[in-house]
Amino acid sequence: MPSIRSSRVVTPEGERPATIQFTDGIITEFGGGRADVDYGELVVLPGLVDSHVHVNEPGRTDWEGFATATRAAVTGGTTTIVDMPLNSIPPTIDRSALAAKRQAAASQLSCDVAFWGGLVPGSEAEIAGLVADGVCGFKMFTVDSGVPEFPPVSPEEFESVGKRVAAADVPLLVHAEEPGLLENPEPGGDPRRYATYLATRPPEAEASAIRRIAGAVPPETVHVLHVASRQAVEAIAENGVSAETCPHYLTFEAAAIPDGATEFKCAPPIREREHREVLWEALGQGILKMIVSDHSPAPPERKKMASGDFLAAWGGIASLELRLAAVWTEARQRGRSLTEVARWLSTAPAVLAGLDHRKGSIAPGHDADFVVFDPEGVTMVSAARLEQRHPVTPYDGRSLSGEVVATWLRGRAVHGAGASAAVGRMLSRGE
Repeated sequence: MPSIRSSRVVTPEGERPATIQFTDGIITEFGGGRADVDYGELVVLPGLVDSHVHVNEPGRTDWEGFATATRAAVTGGTTTIVDMPLNSIPPTIDRSALAAKRQAAASQLSCDVAFWGGLVPGSEAEIAGLVADGVCGFKMFTVDSGVPEFPPVSPEEFESVGKRVAAADVPLLVHAEEPGLLENPEPGGDPRRYATYLATRPPEAEASAIRRIAGAVPPETVHVLHVASRQAVEAIAENGVSAETCPHYLTFEAAAIPDGATEFKCAPPIREREHREVLWEALGQGILKMIVSDHSPAPPERKKMASGDFLAAWGGIASLELRLAAVWTEARQRGRSLTEVARWLSTAPAVLAGLDHRKGSIAPGHDADFVVFDPEGVTMVSAARLEQRHPVTPYDGRSLSGEVVATWLRGRAVHGAGASAAVGRMLSRGE
């Protein structure tokens, strides 16, 4: 029976020395004794689960694709991703689009992949069919998504959509910003200045949309995406909805973003330092449940790298490969533990996606997915060396704490010493 061992295995109860045995890719025993591979004092965490990844294939594979995205995932310790319904063409809003997505993914996967469905005006009738076909839940926008084939759901439709999703017993993921509170750029404002863009998406736009959604949809159904502000955290706490944040909101601050550095553009935007610290506090309090990448890459020309025009640039940050090191860099400075990091980066996203019976924890009966991590190591980020399709990321040139030493997928090393080619699978919620 194959096995690995470490003096620091991270479980939901904390770290402990353990030997993990597995058969046919499933953990069978968790105890003591010698092992085939002994990682000494390196930390073994559950394989990371990233429930917010834009793969963009088919249709915009020049932005990203399953081959490059899933290679980036395993290189960074992520063994399962859940693909967003946009920006692929067609978006995953009906059964035929989901079939096209799965066909595009076939034979390209280095990690396991599940799928979110999408909701746009008029697509409510597709909910039951997509759930039957295995989507993990549904995503909708309250504002312009940036692509014409995925328009926002209107406030008049919130209640009807929410009831149907609640009846299907899956989560409703919401990009929550109030369109009426988004500002036009100040006349004469320099589009190369980050402050010009930041002013167009005020924090209250997040909070107002969250309150509106929570008033129309059963709160237990709602999951708020990419929370960036103190006001949003307050609205989440008031209404008892689930929510996430992202490494870039926990790492960067608006005042430090250079002119023309459009690799930092995302929506909602990276805000001032005070918001960052509130997000960390909210994670510690359990108001925010998880940290996901919102990996949303685009070619340099779409990011307007040449002109540095924040207003015209695509809003999305690429960081799938760097999530663990980026989060650990900031978490350790605030006295957070690797047990907490594993909950935020693995266990909670698996629960959201309905995959926690097999992913997100090191326990008998779960898939033998592991990330072996040196918390004292260093990850020097070179965008050109990342596995993602385009060498564009705000982390370029940064020194991050910790290093992914190895990744195991269903009992096989797929990154690091002795790794073999990874063969990922497509997953369905609850199966």
